[in-house]
Amino acid sequence: MNTKIYKHVHALAKDLLQASVRKNQVLFDEYYSELQQVCDDNEDSDKDHPVQWETLADFTDDLALAVTIYEKALVKAQAINSKDFLSSIAFAIASLQVELGDKTSAIEHLENAKINSNKIADKDLKVEIQELLEELKGA
Repeated sequence: MNTKIYKHVHALAKDLLQASVRKNQVLFDEYYSELQQVCDDNEDSDKDHPVQWETLADFTDDLALAVTIYEKALVKAQAINSKDFLSSIAFAIASLQVELGDKTSAIEHLENAKINSNKIADKDLKVEIQELLEELKGA
């Protein structure tokens, strides 16, 4: 990923978090809009990357819209075959699908996340994926 864009996305994520903590909706909306613009500007270019889309989805309050954005991030992660992003994004989608009452799709995304997580170092994410999968399957 382009370092300049990564730093910009990372700074916006920190700003969004800070605005959220301070309950400053006006500032939050401004930062969110800026992040959306970064995603739109880079979409389908050599600067496009799942991290910007995943970050945008992370800060999207509308759960159904967040799932749609995460799905876009998942496609970007598949394009670069990033097991880390494939795992984390599929887990995020599954978590939202649980909230939305779509257990079947959540299990499907968790199973994909589990397969991809075999190739990552993040042990905590692996455990979270496994625990939610077991909970949903009733095991």
